Amino acid sequence: MSDHPAIPYNSLLLFAESVFRKIGCSEEHAALAAESLLAADLRGVDSHGVARLSGYVRLWEVGRVNAQPNIRVIHETPSTAVVDGDSGLGLVVARKAMEIAISKAEAVGTGWVSVQNSNHFGIAAVHAMMALEKDMMGIAMTNASPLVAPTFSIDKMLGTNPICVAAPAGAEPAFVADLATTTAANGKLEILQRKNLQTPDGWVQDIEGNPSNDPHILKQGGALLPLGGDRDHGSHKGYALGAVVDIFSALLSGANYAPWVPPFPAYVPIPAQQPGKGIGHFLGAMRVDAFRPAAEFKASMDHWIQGFRNARPLPGQEKVLVPGDPEREMQQERLVNGISLLPVVIKDLKSVAEKLNLPADF
Repeated sequence: MSDHPAIPYNSLLLFAESVFRKIGCSEEHAALAAESLLAADLRGVDSHGVARLSGYVRLWEVGRVNAQPNIRVIHETPSTAVVDGDSGLGLVVARKAMEIAISKAEAVGTGWVSVQNSNHFGIAAVHAMMALEKDMMGIAMTNASPLVAPTFSIDKMLGTNPICVAAPAGAEPAFVADLATTTAANGKLEILQRKNLQTPDGWVQDIEGNPSNDPHILKQGGALLPLGGDRDHGSHKGYALGAVVDIFSALLSGANYAPWVPPFPAYVPIPAQQPGKGIGHFLGAMRVDAFRPAAEFKASMDHWIQGFRNARPLPGQEKVLVPGDPEREMQQERLVNGISLLPVVIKDLKSVAEKLNLPADF
């Protein structure tokens, strides 16, 4: 347990909703955005939760977020669509795109939606998991601010570019694999900065490509490293995965890609001569019974999951985890006991409340 004060989930949810309404979002969009944002805090992904709320507000202040977007399909087939997010909050745009993917999957078995002209969409899991309620597998990915140097490079060419795959089970909880294609997401650096800690080896490099442990290194021209850290530990594979996300999210949709992706910090200039529109996402839904009866698949998933749970752990380890276990356990704990926030995050939220003339009821 953290030593920092725990705040009830509903208090933070209502505060986030009030912020999104204050900047002009509709009641529906404010609720969707707040739910998407708080899902990160509930699941223990503190780097992508309310700690980012002020960042979205700043993007709105400089005109890079449209609080009342006309989210629309600009091209489609029975199983695919391209969605223009009209510069809306990615927290909302991705949810709407996933609804379209699920609708298409209901009709023809699978649905695939690429998105252009969007913004940061929070954690991928919240979008992929929408498919679980329909006995579908869900996939969500997005490109992001160019903070990552490819293997053998000093130039920042890719984002942390996360991927999530969610698969339903029967008696067992769903399988949910949600991961950045870097060794660590930028938000993890921000957490270390707040705690005044160094980064582990393999997370970042300096402006000249040398290994670094400085969590502030990005501000000095350094870069995040692909999953693996270096070539000897498989960074070329993380680089390839990040590239795949970029292609699916942006080159299929007409969004910006590689170093032209708009940065999340509002004070960082947008790259000149952008080849596309906004940030890109890719969402997918696959109806399990398009492949085999759902009950059979879920029984097999239970058997698969139980096999991993029964695998022998290393000495000193309590158990073998299945993707999604830590986040689900954290959610259960935080729904009961509240969400612990660092003092610097609470201060940031209070400054947002003051700026927007809102009560800080949390």
